[in-house]
Amino acid sequence: QDAKLSGANLSGADLRGADLARAFLQGTNLYDANLHQAILYDAILQKADLRGANLGQADLYSANIAGANLTGADLSRAFLGGADLSGADLSGANLIGTNLRYANLRYANLSGALLHGANLSGVDFRTTNLNGATLSAATISGGNYNEAFPVSGANLSGANLSGFDLRTTNLYGALLLGANLSGVDLF
Repeated sequence: QDAKLSGANLSGADLRGADLARAFLQGTNLYDANLHQAILYDAILQKADLRGANLGQADLYSANIAGANLTGADLSRAFLGGADLSGADLSGANLIGTNLRYANLRYANLSGALLHGANLSGVDFRTTNLNGATLSAATISGGNYNEAFPVSGANLSGANLSGFDLRTTNLYGALLLGANLSGVDLF
């Protein structure tokens, strides 16, 4: 808890279940690290290298992960409620069943990410890249998406998009089979 490991090289480290709440890990190299079920709430992970890291079922509530590289990371069933992921690269990441409620994803890259069954309620999606992402059975309501919702080629099968304004959204190639579109403004 409250550890100060800024800039440290922890690549490949086994930190399963570690209590790193409020830890200062800015710019830390956690490439391929195992952080399964780690406690990282309120941690500072800005610009950290988390490529290929296992963060499955980790508690990252309100963590600052802005600008971090999470390419190919496993965040399945992690709790990221209120986390700041602005500008983070989550391309190809596994976010299946992840709770991202009220997270900040502005300028984040989630292209090709797996978000099946994720809770994306209240998420700030402005300028987020979701092209080719899988959002099937995800809950996507009440978010901030004043600009075009970038979902061309995304799989939104069974997703709850109720209340979304999709008038400026490019849905080219998007799969909406079984999606909840009640109250959606398309035109």
